[in-house]
Amino acid sequence: MVLARTILVTGGAGYVGSHVCKSLAAEGFHPVAVDCLSRGHESAVKWGPLERVDLTDEARLRAVIEQYRPGGIMHLADLCDVGESVTDPASYYHNNLVGSLNLLKGMLDQGVRSIIFSSSCAIYGVPGTLPIPETQAKVPINPYGVGKLVVEHMLRDFSMAYGIGYVCLRYFNAAGADPDGEIGESHRPETHVIPLAIESALGGRSHFEIFGTDYETADGTAVRDFVHVSDLAAAHVLALRYLSEGGGSAALNLGTGQGHSVKQIVATVERLSGRKVPVREGSRRTGDASTLVADASRAFRVLGWTPKYTALEDIVATALNWHRKPLFG
Repeated sequence: MVLARTILVTGGAGYVGSHVCKSLAAEGFHPVAVDCLSRGHESAVKWGPLERVDLTDEARLRAVIEQYRPGGIMHLADLCDVGESVTDPASYYHNNLVGSLNLLKGMLDQGVRSIIFSSSCAIYGVPGTLPIPETQAKVPINPYGVGKLVVEHMLRDFSMAYGIGYVCLRYFNAAGADPDGEIGESHRPETHVIPLAIESALGGRSHFEIFGTDYETADGTAVRDFVHVSDLAAAHVLALRYLSEGGGSAALNLGTGQGHSVKQIVATVERLSGRKVPVREGSRRTGDASTLVADASRAFRVLGWTPKYTALEDIVATALNWHRKPLFG
């Protein structure tokens, strides 16, 4: 099967999506960023055109798919804050589920047969086994995770009924920034632990809040598996090639297999930046699990994917370099 070079990337102006576009371009593809810019950034679209589309606008989305007739779709457009999903589930279900259904129907109409879906470890909820394999029971504890799981079920059902091929990439915690410094993580409001700690160290915010210090972990703070955004982007390209070569539909974890606590993040940011992170300790947030660490061995077996950035210091260093740019040029 010859893979058409044009690939639609929904959420292509966002954090992970922009890194995916860069990886696609480096591999000779023509990425088209499809983004409503509600949370993405036009300045992050550097490797192909931008089509400003809200995925809940079915007619406009269909028109864009028809215009480009892509060889595949990478679906990264969603609302992605766990805490916000708990306080505003209506927005999350409408945006993430309706938009995904519109995308699937649009690709069917235009004969697009391959889709890579940005899923999440949030589908597992509180794990019974660590590290977490793909076979772990899926009992999400927040609307964000529920939505991701529903879309995975949609993909399975569309595959069985209509023959599309898909790969669900279950991210653990995306982190870091482009090593070349061209793009990075910029959310408003920012909710991710590494940029929040960095901004606090660099004086961009008054303090860094730790949500929960009474977890059953070594230092009492939540533990996560931080996987570099460039490694995530590389996995998307590998998954696309895998499907084009006749690989069967799959769901795969993406992580390093190493867990790091919130307090370890703070200590690493302080060490690399040479600055103190002012910390305030707060209570746990609803919908947060204690520990999430990936068993990503299946991604290696199926895609040949191995993360390049496995040391926490290397991941934080790329993020720190990115966040220093606007402050210090």
